[in-house]
Amino acid sequence: MTRCVLNPLPTRDAVAVQGSAPEILPELSASAKRINVKKLLKVPYDLTGKHPGSYGFWFVIRVMFFMANQFIFRRRESDNVLPTTGGRISVSTHINGLVDPAVILCTQKKRVIALSRHDLTTRPILGWWARRFGIQPVLRRAEIEAGVTDANQARQINDRSMMTVANCIGSGYSAIIMPEGKSHQDTRLHNLRTGSIRSAFVSAALANARGNSLPMIQPTGLHWRKHYWFRTDHYVEYGEPIKIPDVMSEEDKVKLLDGEWVEPPFKDVIELRDNLYSKLAQLGPDAPDWATFRAWKLMAHIESFNEGKPLYSLKDEVIATRKIRESIRSENNQQKLVDCAKEAAEILEQKDLDGFSVSPDLTIHRRKPLRIFKAIFGFTSIILLLPITLPSSGIQTCLAYFLANNTDEGLDARTSYFLLASMFSLTIIWPIVAIISMIIWKTSLVYMPITFICLLIFYYLTASISLVSYDWITDCLEDMRRTKLRKSSEGEMFTSLLLDLKKGLASLK
Repeated sequence: MTRCVLNPLPTRDAVAVQGSAPEILPELSASAKRINVKKLLKVPYDLTGKHPGSYGFWFVIRVMFFMANQFIFRRRESDNVLPTTGGRISVSTHINGLVDPAVILCTQKKRVIALSRHDLTTRPILGWWARRFGIQPVLRRAEIEAGVTDANQARQINDRSMMTVANCIGSGYSAIIMPEGKSHQDTRLHNLRTGSIRSAFVSAALANARGNSLPMIQPTGLHWRKHYWFRTDHYVEYGEPIKIPDVMSEEDKVKLLDGEWVEPPFKDVIELRDNLYSKLAQLGPDAPDWATFRAWKLMAHIESFNEGKPLYSLKDEVIATRKIRESIRSENNQQKLVDCAKEAAEILEQKDLDGFSVSPDLTIHRRKPLRIFKAIFGFTSIILLLPITLPSSGIQTCLAYFLANNTDEGLDARTSYFLLASMFSLTIIWPIVAIISMIIWKTSLVYMPITFICLLIFYYLTASISLVSYDWITDCLEDMRRTKLRKSSEGEMFTSLLLDLKKGLASLK
């Protein structure tokens, strides 16, 4: 039986998957180049199936994620994940930094464990929380090839981390793993690393050995209206789960139960990886580039008008766009139609608009008068609440904005900073501001506990009101951009392009 031996320095062939998937190593940020081996070796782990994180902190961290999800996204949609008595490995493409696992976590009830880039567990403040969450560090091929760590060191830490995750999954916990092994900005799924697949087989063997239900892999599609925008929309899609068979021998299971990592059969690893790749690719954009993907989305809106069923939500758009993608691929000589859609979609993109700005008569939506009044009311609310929101939420918001626009982590890290700012508002910033406020007010010790709780609720409410007000202002600004485009020569050309699109789409049927 051929084993899938861990290769700390895999070649292109060792990690290749079906088709011509991109195989690009990530550029290392300054943080990724700082490897603290002593701290990494001290990260809590467990090889018996017990979760290495703090049970009490799990509930606190979960509330933090839920609040951040509410703060940084305007509209949130999700499929219902299929219930299971065994473990679950949720996998998805990875273009949005820490936000990707966060939105998956918010849609599931099972306690989660995750693999992550090594520095997430060693950073000040963030690392402390990550370790209590149970995050397991991974040293990637990129760090090895850059010379910031050696292969033996990477294998020691990676084996321990994957073994911990496999034990947890085998005991019924949920795991969130990004099998591409990096965050990127491509519309196509990159080559999948075998780590998640090997952990899946090991977890199935451990589950069987302990008499637990076998785990499953849950392909997950993460969709965004514009993934790097603050207060954008997102939709979490769950595809058909993949059952993980037990392919390990009884001898292997004994070693695994003793805490020794054993590689699963190579053939089974490659077969499951390729199966996962095909399912996961279907759930993503899977387009040659973003311009083409935007064209497909616009075509989906036009087709929905033809059918008399306009798209009202991101979920509707995702499903309709997928149908367009498959129709385009099944037909030959449709490049002219796609080019027409790309030209029209680019006009919208330059104005920060999208297919939701198009009306059924194939023109740009007219201005909605109510939005002006809501924007005025929203602006007034923000100004009136500034004495409260500025000290309670101003510091972390400004810091997140600065870091998002000056990071060397790439565009995918942009929303991560707003996520962190929202998460730590409740647990760090607001408590500090509340305590300082009570000291300034000379609040009696008797009333401090209730005052403290009331202030946290008050800060939450004022922040929520300010965010809704911000949404109303952005709606009004969107209306202004729509009106400007509608009255311009570009708007006339846009409508002409859509009429051509309508005729072209009719020929696809």
